[in-house]
Amino acid sequence: MLTNSMKLRLNVMMFMEFFTWGGWFVTMGSFLALNLHATGEQSGLAYSTQAWGAIIAPFIVGLIADRYFNAERLLGVIHIVCGVLMLMLARAHDFAHFYPYLLAYMILYMPTLALVNAVAFRQMDVPARDFPKVRVWGTIGWIVAGLVISYVFAWDAPVALAGGALHYTFTMCAASSFLLGAYSFTLPRTPPLGATQSRRSLGSLLGFDALDMLRERNFAVFFFASILICVPLAFYYQDANQFLTEIHIAHAAGKQTLGQASEFFFMLLLPLFLKRYGMKTTLLIGMVAWACRYALFSLGDSWQLEWLLLVGLALHGPCYDFFFVSGQIYTDTRAGQERQAAAQGLITLATYGVGMLIGFSAAGLITDRYSAAGGHDWVTVWIYPAVFALVVAALFVLSFRNERIAHALPQQ
Repeated sequence: MLTNSMKLRLNVMMFMEFFTWGGWFVTMGSFLALNLHATGEQSGLAYSTQAWGAIIAPFIVGLIADRYFNAERLLGVIHIVCGVLMLMLARAHDFAHFYPYLLAYMILYMPTLALVNAVAFRQMDVPARDFPKVRVWGTIGWIVAGLVISYVFAWDAPVALAGGALHYTFTMCAASSFLLGAYSFTLPRTPPLGATQSRRSLGSLLGFDALDMLRERNFAVFFFASILICVPLAFYYQDANQFLTEIHIAHAAGKQTLGQASEFFFMLLLPLFLKRYGMKTTLLIGMVAWACRYALFSLGDSWQLEWLLLVGLALHGPCYDFFFVSGQIYTDTRAGQERQAAAQGLITLATYGVGMLIGFSAAGLITDRYSAAGGHDWVTVWIYPAVFALVVAALFVLSFRNERIAHALPQQ
């Protein structure tokens, strides 16, 4: 039984896990441009470390954690090492020194997302009921990180930006990582699972056991659409904060937390949409929302209407929930119980691995193409992901047959 005391301990773990990530990831694009004078291509390389971390994470978690180490101890060791790497990132004076530390950090950090889930799940009798109440504290941690940067320390204020203050975000996250590392050793013991799970093949860990699902037309269409829609997603991660900073939007990091806040609202609407409109329409809304978001970014920049930008930021809820969370549900229902883990692994590898690598590369090239003295032609930059998302949505409409499902929300 999950006691209130244990729930509090897990809530703190989730909060710190995502505070540590959100505290530097959102503003890194601005940091690279202002502090290290990085090009768009270099920013793309920096953000693509997330994709490499997602690709390598199953090796660390599946081949090491599941076999030899307690999850909470491995979590502690990794976060202490990550804290050291964060300090090195804060001290980097050029991209050549910054990138290797960032790559090492993300290769180590991405597996911790699975480790905190493992620690939480093992304490729960009914994960489907209890886990969302714990996982939501991760989203709160991400939101608080943005608010702290903008409204407590004001590191993204114009004067602070000119003085290179964004390097303090890495110092802050180093401290958070050290605290979480130490805290992890106080978490409940989470030893490796039994021998049966430890003998899972590498192909199973990477999701290759679910490749035969691609023979089904609908799943194949969804699979490739998932990869392609990650291209516009990459533009947001890489360019949004730099864009808002360049056009002098005050408290950019804090205002970007509107996106995470909107997830709460649209997550509540998701079951209703799936039941009433079916999977095809719900996924389509998610894809079209990406196009609308970037159109608003483009219009808000050209017309200097900040409220359009705020609406675009708030569209993160339908963008993420209606496509990516719905996609997790769809994958779960199509896979069946015997292939659920492999199917989710395959989708994760395809989206956050392959899709994001393609997306960050494209975002870097296009951002560089429309760079100008002192900034970028953001109106044109945002047109590219908007049109791309519309093309993916159109192809999806023509190829995917609607399905109505009744299924609980996935355990994230």
